[in-house]
Amino acid sequence: MAIRVLVVDDSSFFRRRVSEILELDPMLSVVDTAANGLEAVEKARTGRFDVITMDIEMPVMDGIRAVREIMKATPTPVLMFSSLTHDGAQATLDALDAGAMDFLPKRFEDIARSKEEAILLLQQRVKAIARRRSVIAPRVTAPVVPAALAKRPVSSTLTSGITARPRVGGVAPLATTQTAATAPAHAVTERKTVPRRTGKSYQLLAIGTSTGGPVALQKVLTALPANFPHPIILIQHMPGTFTTAFAARLNTLCQVTVQEAQDGDTLRPGHAYLAPGGKQMLLEGRPGAARLRVIEGNDKVNYKPCVDITFASAAKIYGGKVLAVVLTGMGADGREGARLLKDQGANIWAQDEETCVVYGMPQAIAKAGLASESLPLPLIGEAIINEMSS
Repeated sequence: MAIRVLVVDDSSFFRRRVSEILELDPMLSVVDTAANGLEAVEKARTGRFDVITMDIEMPVMDGIRAVREIMKATPTPVLMFSSLTHDGAQATLDALDAGAMDFLPKRFEDIARSKEEAILLLQQRVKAIARRRSVIAPRVTAPVVPAALAKRPVSSTLTSGITARPRVGGVAPLATTQTAATAPAHAVTERKTVPRRTGKSYQLLAIGTSTGGPVALQKVLTALPANFPHPIILIQHMPGTFTTAFAARLNTLCQVTVQEAQDGDTLRPGHAYLAPGGKQMLLEGRPGAARLRVIEGNDKVNYKPCVDITFASAAKIYGGKVLAVVLTGMGADGREGARLLKDQGANIWAQDEETCVVYGMPQAIAKAGLASESLPLPLIGEAIINEMSS
């Protein structure tokens, strides 16, 4: 049975263009279109759609508010279209906060090297998020709390002396696709506790992700305390204007310090470095005095940033003293880098299928026999603290 799609945009030309692209795939059927957010909300209430593609800027009701209303009434996977500008990046992160699953640049030439590649990418994204409808649950708007009370440290028996400090900020957190309180019963993983600590010695936490990654990264990083004892490197498939805005948002929400990586940065404990979009991030130097190299990279590499490239450089510097975590994402980026880390004795974890938006990158790790643990997203942050605490 074909995947039923609602295409939402105030431009009749863009609605027609997206519809034509999706209809080229026999697995996709554009059932209806809408010219603004309010019309989309009303049509979504029928429950006829498996996926909704949504513009952000529209008259009557914008895409962000429309997503929020849809998630309250008839939760449906939403793919946002965004401009590659600073304002577009902020708006896209707000849409993810409202409950959208993924986004693509509105100018297709910004996401692919050819028309054929762009068509295939859009079709693949729509099909991928349609398969994950079961992980969506209605969002409940969090009550507004005074800034002084927000981000109070949460005690944990697993921190082993690591303590958290509050960070005050007015940025709304991205909505998680699944939590213990909101996950549908059939999507809850059987694992209820973090894995037993291995006793390994660590010097670096490395996390790679793609589709669904912004929400997943926030879920993991906000669990870590300010005095987390190791540096953290983050590789998220994302355009350059988006990584700048995303790092700033994470830094406001998290107790560890989060920044977009700059060439020459020295890795410091309790600091997370997000690879800039459109570039490659490598490590050089030695443990305890490692630095970041941010370079343009080879145009023949599919991903900028690329998880494989960063993981491989981490293997050269830190050897087996790395915990590498691969979160939700399409494709298999990270598998070969994880293999190099594993060969050095590093520990590799993957997010489990039930909590992934797209079980591609973690599945590649698991199928290759590289993952020692397959963990649900809500447990990963706590498990990292348990495993890496001194």
